[in-house]
Amino acid sequence: MTAVARHYRSEVSLFAIWNEPNHPQFLRPQFNSKGKPVSPRVYRGLFQAGYEGLKAGGIKHPKVLMGETAPIGYDSIHPKKGLLHDVAPLAFMRGALCLNRHWHKARSCGALPAFGYAHHAYTTAAGPFEVPPNPDNVTIGVLGRLSRALDKAARAHAIRRHMPIFLTEFGVQSRPNKLLGVGTEKQVELDAIDERIAWENPRVAAFSQYLLEDDPLGGPPGSGVHGGFIGFQTGLEYVNGRKKPLYFGFPVPLTVTKASGGFNLWGGVLPAHKSTRVQVLAQVGHSKRYRRIKTVRTDKRGWWHLHSTVKAKHWRVLWKAGKHGAKHEGPPVRAYRFVR
Repeated sequence: MTAVARHYRSEVSLFAIWNEPNHPQFLRPQFNSKGKPVSPRVYRGLFQAGYEGLKAGGIKHPKVLMGETAPIGYDSIHPKKGLLHDVAPLAFMRGALCLNRHWHKARSCGALPAFGYAHHAYTTAAGPFEVPPNPDNVTIGVLGRLSRALDKAARAHAIRRHMPIFLTEFGVQSRPNKLLGVGTEKQVELDAIDERIAWENPRVAAFSQYLLEDDPLGGPPGSGVHGGFIGFQTGLEYVNGRKKPLYFGFPVPLTVTKASGGFNLWGGVLPAHKSTRVQVLAQVGHSKRYRRIKTVRTDKRGWWHLHSTVKAKHWRVLWKAGKHGAKHEGPPVRAYRFVR
């Protein structure tokens, strides 16, 4: 980390330690012979050493993210999975911050000087509406669990107050992944819903798309800890470079929510750097063509919302970057009833 600081301190303003340390593929051991998590304390030492290394490399007050946690795991060793499975992210957080199950901090531990908390809030094929039964697991649909956990940790003086959340890795698996994937049209819809959930949480400071291009197909979940390969099909493109519908939907995310008296539409123009206008199109009745139902103005960051009474089969948006700029036309999306 000292070498990293010396080489990159003029180019990099934010660092993170370590990738999915609650996952046995990236840090072992996760549990001891008594079935108790040990990776959290190992990680605490890694974070402290890395932070001091950045300071030794000339960065006086480094901004470092802690966590980078995988979304699903267990609080104690699983009787059937043995030692090779994840620690639940909130159980991992408590261990790394020397907190017990009641969020009380051990006197022997000081606060960690983390700038923010990084997390990978992946979901299963059930999508963002599934609620993990273990309250220490955090998928995108229960992101509020992470916000509340950070508040509890701050009250225990284990971290600073109002710590932001960085979703540094996220994506929706699509087919041809048969175990976790959804259709590519549904991938567009769920990805936008997930981004809306992140947008609605005021603690979220970043939302990162993983991947640009799909991995080759790999083995089932858990293969990596046995030396196998797990491929992610979360990309905007297939493994051969052919564009998925998400390639066109990602720059202009759109969600349509069934509501009393009509539909609530929410969306964004990610390439926009200031307020802009976007056309909202709808496929009404049996028509195969789309008609413009409204031109809306975004806020200065590119986000917008609209309530519409127009009943349609599909909706999409069209945005042009000025008279001679690029045109972005999102793929069709359906209406959902949000249950969270």
